[in-house]
Amino acid sequence: MKKEFVIGLDFGTDSARCLIADADTGEEMACATAGYRRWGEGKYCDPSGNRYRQHPCDYLEAMEQCVREALAEAGKGVAENVTGIGYDTTASTPVLTDKNGTPLALLPEFEEDPDAMFVLWKDHTAIREAEEINAAARKNGTDYTAYCGGSYSCEWVWAKMLHCLRHNPALSKAARSWTEHCDWTGGILTGNTAPGNMFRGRCTAGHKAMWNAAWGGLPDMEFFKRIDPLYSLFEGNLYHDTVTAGHAIGHLCREWAERLGLKEGTAVAMGAIDCHAGAVGAGIRPGVLVKVIGTSTCDIAVARPESTGGRIARGICGQADGSVIPGLTGYEAGQAAFGDIYAWYRKILEWPLSMIPEKDRKAVSDNILPMLNRLAGELEVTENDPVASDWMNGRRTPDLDPNEKGCICGLTLSTDAPAVFKALVEATAYGARAIDERFAEEGVMTDEIVAVGGIPRKSPYVMQVLSDVLGKEIKVADSGQACALGSAIFAAVAAGIYKDIPSAQERMQSGCSKVYFPEPEKKKVYDVLYARYRSFYGQAAR
Repeated sequence: MKKEFVIGLDFGTDSARCLIADADTGEEMACATAGYRRWGEGKYCDPSGNRYRQHPCDYLEAMEQCVREALAEAGKGVAENVTGIGYDTTASTPVLTDKNGTPLALLPEFEEDPDAMFVLWKDHTAIREAEEINAAARKNGTDYTAYCGGSYSCEWVWAKMLHCLRHNPALSKAARSWTEHCDWTGGILTGNTAPGNMFRGRCTAGHKAMWNAAWGGLPDMEFFKRIDPLYSLFEGNLYHDTVTAGHAIGHLCREWAERLGLKEGTAVAMGAIDCHAGAVGAGIRPGVLVKVIGTSTCDIAVARPESTGGRIARGICGQADGSVIPGLTGYEAGQAAFGDIYAWYRKILEWPLSMIPEKDRKAVSDNILPMLNRLAGELEVTENDPVASDWMNGRRTPDLDPNEKGCICGLTLSTDAPAVFKALVEATAYGARAIDERFAEEGVMTDEIVAVGGIPRKSPYVMQVLSDVLGKEIKVADSGQACALGSAIFAAVAAGIYKDIPSAQERMQSGCSKVYFPEPEKKKVYDVLYARYRSFYGQAAR
């Protein structure tokens, strides 16, 4: 029998990667990664102002490069037998488009304008606009924030698009719609980017754009126009319906078949947010919490609607029917910074390196975090240890507060660098525990935790602390490309190889390579320290 292969594309913060998988087993045949050139050069971003923008050409060029490199690695006979392609992206990562669905940065007059580019998920320039949306929702007859934890985030599309228009009035002459990176990718691959025709994913719409069947789709445009008349630019140029991940949205068009080296007509699946795809690749099902742990975290759970009695969860990123797996309610929470906190601390410690020759810096820099992991792991855990919060990038969940700041309390003159690092690692674990407890409080019960991402595979110390603080076993997914694997699963469903996502998961999902078990004695101490962490809510320096 002829083998069939599927492609999973994973668009991350810094790069895109292509996984070619055996559709029958999920076996990795080849994998390639391509960085975003302009992003790598630091263009269009201003970290001091929390502005993070990405040029659409970075996505297109990286996609072409990584697919071609993966096909070359896979060898002869693979490209012609690829029957489906799926993808995932960061979110909310939207861009303003013209009436034809073209991102404004692809128009000559805006090609170097950051406000005309994709606004990366971690961009926090739209805090004011998010506050206005929340204030309007509280006064509105229908609270459109109900299904996104009761608070709309500055990281999400409606706030970001208004900020770009306000900040750069020249854009309003061309802007007529917006699209998430997730939806635009599918439109590019199928040659269907017109705002009224392009398929829109349930995942990004339900979790980032307040789309919900309860009010017939997106919020009423009159609601937005009361906030700012600029929203009227989008009237009649958005969407009502959405489709779930794995839905076949068309076939690979001639242009992109040629650019990627694949067959024209290859099935294209509706994509999803990267962490949701990662959860699918890790085998999510009711009762399983998947933690995607990297620079930030996403915590994904699913439940049968009848098991929660239609309850709306408070203080999380959101819930949406079918956003992860069709037929189940998908829940998302997460921390705005996790690995980013460790990277920040490393940068602090690296400051003296600026005084030594550049050729000598890398060896020292590369060893800072490994050494801190080792030394912190050797320290005793006591009730008198310093306690930190994990809000250096604001608090995402539970109970959104982008203005919350990080802190470290309990320092003495004897506190050294490993002890501070230990406190920061524990802080990220406390943030994870707060999310786990909120899910339980809201009736989303999980009895198994699976972790995916770079940190679970690279840092045994961080994962052991996480297990001890949570008091639960944590399994680490075997695949280092869980998000791309989830997208490959979507591709296999769109290609008709499997009838649905659970059927594809049975054959293709990643196993687990390691399990971390909690140490009861440490858990008792961490309970005391965690209570101190919880006392910081609303008290951390602003």
